[in-house]
Amino acid sequence: MIDFDLMARYGPRMLDGLLVTIELVVISIVLGGLLAFPVALARIAKSRALNAASFCYVYFFRGTPLLAQVFLVYYGAGQFRPSLESVGLWWFFRDAFNCAIFTFTLNTAAYQAEILRGAILSVPRGQSEAALTMGMRMPAIYWKVILPQAYIVALRPLGNEIILMIKGSAIASVITVFDLMGTTRLAFARSFDFQVYLWAAILYLIIVETLRRVWDRLERRLTRHLRMAS
Repeated sequence: MIDFDLMARYGPRMLDGLLVTIELVVISIVLGGLLAFPVALARIAKSRALNAASFCYVYFFRGTPLLAQVFLVYYGAGQFRPSLESVGLWWFFRDAFNCAIFTFTLNTAAYQAEILRGAILSVPRGQSEAALTMGMRMPAIYWKVILPQAYIVALRPLGNEIILMIKGSAIASVITVFDLMGTTRLAFARSFDFQVYLWAAILYLIIVETLRRVWDRLERRLTRHLRMAS
């Protein structure tokens, strides 16, 4: 049975938390995507220093739990408060929402960088060599030849990464961010009714299913020329 009184009391707060979750995911994915591109290039660079630094970054954020990373940033920043205040960054790290955004961005950037690296390497090398013989410079080759093909290859894995980030964003609630899971925990602490967790699960499912459908349509639209060619 659905408790409509309970829904009336906590439903609006959970919807507010849902908006916070969407904001967390969108900002993290966009910033992570911007960071992933140079990291992916560093992973395939001939420079040993760049390659080693990018490998260590990706290895750390893919090899450790997201929860531990959130704790390191949120609680660890307090240990360096004097240093952060001296450089004017304490205002950023004292806010739990900012710490969650910062951690999620670094985490998803590592995953997106590996996805993009694999997609770039999947583009036949002969295409870039042909572009070089035509007088194109490497930045133009990446922008006009390699990346358009690489992102089509990476489209499906990137969609999966966004879905994982949506579900992983629930971790933000442990550092007092009132996202969907944070407001759900608060509602349960006050009502002791398990229904609120069921509603939260349904809302997460709606977000994921909506994204899946949008991503499928986007993929079909961007790859329609490949289907026509076959």
